[in-house]
Amino acid sequence: MKQIAVAILSLNLSQVSSFKIKIPLAVSRGLIILLILFLFLAEVFRVYLVMPFPGSQITDTVDIAYWLDRHIVLIRVLILLVVGIILVRKKSKTWEKVSLSLLLVGYFPLFMVLNYHLAADQKFHEPTSKTFIRASESIDKSKLVIGVVVNGEAKAYPIQLIGYHHQVKDTIGNEPVIVTYCTVCRTGRVYSSRLNGRDEVFRLVGMDHFNAVFEDQSTKSWWQQASGRAIAGPLTGSMLKEIPSCQLTIESWIRKYPNSVIMEPDPLYDDHYFGLEDYDKGTMQSSLVKRDYRPWQPKSWVVAVRSEFSSIAYDWNDLVKKRVIQDSLEDLPILVTMETDTTSFHVYDRRLNGYILKFATGTVDDHFTDQNTGSLWNMDGACIDGPLKGQQLTPVQSYNEFWHSWQRFEPSPQKHISKE
Repeated sequence: MKQIAVAILSLNLSQVSSFKIKIPLAVSRGLIILLILFLFLAEVFRVYLVMPFPGSQITDTVDIAYWLDRHIVLIRVLILLVVGIILVRKKSKTWEKVSLSLLLVGYFPLFMVLNYHLAADQKFHEPTSKTFIRASESIDKSKLVIGVVVNGEAKAYPIQLIGYHHQVKDTIGNEPVIVTYCTVCRTGRVYSSRLNGRDEVFRLVGMDHFNAVFEDQSTKSWWQQASGRAIAGPLTGSMLKEIPSCQLTIESWIRKYPNSVIMEPDPLYDDHYFGLEDYDKGTMQSSLVKRDYRPWQPKSWVVAVRSEFSSIAYDWNDLVKKRVIQDSLEDLPILVTMETDTTSFHVYDRRLNGYILKFATGTVDDHFTDQNTGSLWNMDGACIDGPLKGQQLTPVQSYNEFWHSWQRFEPSPQKHISKE
């Protein structure tokens, strides 16, 4: 052992240099092809794992996708550098160098397609400008919006618009927010964009289990749109603060908030908006966003509600039929209602002044009555006649989404089984 150590130490610089030169000269063209193939696969899988390609969203691969995304530049530099050195120094025939060079050249079109055509943030852009208008006769009031009220300021964001953009950064009531939407999950969520004391910027990176994923600019952590939870990166496990919102038609929204402003289309993306013209009604032909009218199928619509300790989903068809459903989640008694437009829904806390109200089934002209006092209530949760006139029910955060989304991202999803 001592003799070996002495021999190694006695090597002069020229011998070491010669030894280093022999390694690349001895590398076969098979290894070069293997390195280039690895580069191709790294590029492909970095995009494949975060986009809705066949089989890409079935398994838990977000950690792999995140690792590839964080290291892809290093992978590119190292492999291209090593292959370049080998091609220059390897004693091979001309046709071999030409073939390998052509294979390497073929990488660049692949790079352009994956990074500038298929990448999420290149396919779906944020608005270049945001303009808002008051409701007028020129607006189709049957269109769905995500409505938000912060510090008395009300704004509405048409789903046809934010469904393309996936996120819109805005300020409501002096609160910086991101209004998000994932068309494949049918999930609308609004979050505060304040993160670690600063107003954060997010970009769309793709999806995980068919739900949109955003990356914050500061820490490069990845955030799940449906839950607001960081699922990869330094802030894994952290949660964005959710801002209460509701989904309903423009007509129903401005009935309650007549001073609200509504986001206008960005003319630059009119073609993309047109592609989502039928999204509100669930009649698009794409299997990713088309509604299944049967109950409790992956693409069935549900109204989902979450309390502090439990959650539940209601079949959309059942709600349209009954118009009023009373239920309780742990210690939260709720009222779920559907307007005559069969599009706008509401969920309210049935507790009022220390009592739990019980409501009559069914509605008449979008009004319903409580059985406790016989008072008359409207769909905005306001009592308009009877002993409780002037009282207001408290809204409960609720969502309309595909069953597969709620089933996947809610920790303990329950179904409400209708009792005829």
